[in-house]
Amino acid sequence: MRSLRDEFAMTIGGVIEPPPALLDRFVPGATVSSYMPVGSEADPSAIAFAAAERGCRIVLPHVASRESPVAFHVWNPGEPLIAGPLGLQQPSTDSVEAEPDVILTPLLAFDAALNRLGQGAGHYDRVFERLPGAWRIGVAWSVQRVQLLVTDSWDVPLHGVVTEAMAYGEVAA
Repeated sequence: MRSLRDEFAMTIGGVIEPPPALLDRFVPGATVSSYMPVGSEADPSAIAFAAAERGCRIVLPHVASRESPVAFHVWNPGEPLIAGPLGLQQPSTDSVEAEPDVILTPLLAFDAALNRLGQGAGHYDRVFERLPGAWRIGVAWSVQRVQLLVTDSWDVPLHGVVTEAMAYGEVAA
């Protein structure tokens, strides 16, 4: 899936635009978690900028190690980021920490049931368990959709997925 994602992103790519059902979630005062893409991950920046324009607070994940829990720190577009583990660009721990209402999530693959295959460290699985009321939205390239993913007991499905071609789940309405 990584090589397929790499090839697609390099040859076709595109911008991941927020669909109307997702824009409806971006109300003033809501906290939206975005991320800085690593490698060929789909870039959620257009979605994050739309959220910020609607008065949402943007947070980015901050990870200390592969095993550590994810913390979310407030970030304003244009502010500098620091290098973190696993190739991440993240806010420093000097910024305010806040829990998101909407979580934009990178992934390797997703299926019609909105199951998600992540990078393998379990960071977002633990976030979903910790924040069951947050709206979980995958951001991906259309080629990352597979027919079926085998899930584990700790896997939590997404509420929706947004790609460069279309939206799925609750964000497709």
